[in-house]
Amino acid sequence: MSKQILIVEDSPTDRHIAETVCTENGYEVIWTDQGEEALEIAEEKQPALILLDVILPKQNGFQICRSLKKNPKTEHIKVVMVTSKSQESDKFWGMKQGADEYVPRPYKES
Repeated sequence: MSKQILIVEDSPTDRHIAETVCTENGYEVIWTDQGEEALEIAEEKQPALILLDVILPKQNGFQICRSLKKNPKTEHIKVVMVTSKSQESDKFWGMKQGADEYVPRPYKES
């Protein structure tokens, strides 16, 4: 199984936080802030997990997730949407697009 995680995030601060957590837990991180590039990387690198923001330039995270889950080459990759969009309707829509999990920011301990 791949030890790579693809982070799709346009905020340098949020990307840094996610990257730090991933690398401290032994994962290699690949990142992009562009949806089209995320789809290409996912198909080529086959990461174990994709951490996907919703609010991105050009193509939003919902669209990217839907494309990933419709592609037979990437449909098996776990997608966790990590976003400031924290309404229940946002979570419902993210899960409807095929997300495996939806984590709103700011993070809360559970």
